[in-house]
Amino acid sequence: MKSMRHKELRLMRDVMGLHPLPLRLRQAMITLRGEEDVPKTKFGFSSLKQLYPHVAPKMWRGKFHVDRKIIISNLFNHTQTPVEQGWSVRKTQTKDFRGRGLTYNSHNGTDFAIPVGSFVTTAAPGVVVAIMSEFNRGGLKIFIDHGEGLMTCYAHLAKSLVNVGDMVIRAQPIAKSGYSGIDGAVTFPFGIPHVHFNVWLNAEPTDPFAFEKQTSLWRNGAMPSFSFDSENNFVASKFDEASVNKAIADCKTLSVREMLQSIDSIKARAFHTIIQMNYYPTRFPKRSNLYGEIFERKPVLDLPFSSDDFDGIVFLDDILPRLKKNFYE
Repeated sequence: MKSMRHKELRLMRDVMGLHPLPLRLRQAMITLRGEEDVPKTKFGFSSLKQLYPHVAPKMWRGKFHVDRKIIISNLFNHTQTPVEQGWSVRKTQTKDFRGRGLTYNSHNGTDFAIPVGSFVTTAAPGVVVAIMSEFNRGGLKIFIDHGEGLMTCYAHLAKSLVNVGDMVIRAQPIAKSGYSGIDGAVTFPFGIPHVHFNVWLNAEPTDPFAFEKQTSLWRNGAMPSFSFDSENNFVASKFDEASVNKAIADCKTLSVREMLQSIDSIKARAFHTIIQMNYYPTRFPKRSNLYGEIFERKPVLDLPFSSDDFDGIVFLDDILPRLKKNFYE
């Protein structure tokens, strides 16, 4: 019995990214109190709308709510609060690509809710440029460059299956899903486990769905689909060294500026600068395009999951009434 309990506790530790605990506690305090050039996270009563007791517990146990369906639980918010005010998980001004409110104030990605322990795959061919674990910012994260100014990030992971520098083909498994980071720890068991999927184009947060008259970044058109090929026609992004060094010199946080300047490779320096600008935008006077040119939106992405495990997507706000009804029956 003790052995089983120890195994379960270790599994939850890995899923939430709690190890090493002293470091995770220090990182958690950044969320609660802020630090140099990083405002504390904004919470409110509206944040409780992110809790779903009718949905989350079953997915924590690695089970589906809708057979083989990925539930999109949050979309990119097109009316975000100013970054100077800090990361906000309130739901006070929201607008997703459909004109509805399946998001929260500062949400700049797509949340794919899936059973814990599912495989995560690459949305397009590329190269792994960074792997980071920050309890205060998305837990375990994998960053991939897809060329032509396009990067993706996969956050709240439980385990990485790749290393920095690995070339990855489309649909290649790169991780096991979890809900690592402070988000999963403080909302357990009513916060929905998910992969937070960021898309950055020209170093800017970008909604892969077509908002208004934009071009969708999904290869299937308006909605994402699974990849049924493993093509690898990938050419790594190139950077303008002067733009990279200027962005780093403008960084307001000395320790971060020195860390970025110490990176020898211009490519690695650029990728880590983009990561810092997007995860900690208040450390910079502005986000800068480091590529030397502006790339247009193109349909290049697929769902970052395998058709062996899933067969489609549903939006949480479309199915929530039925899930609540089933819960009480």
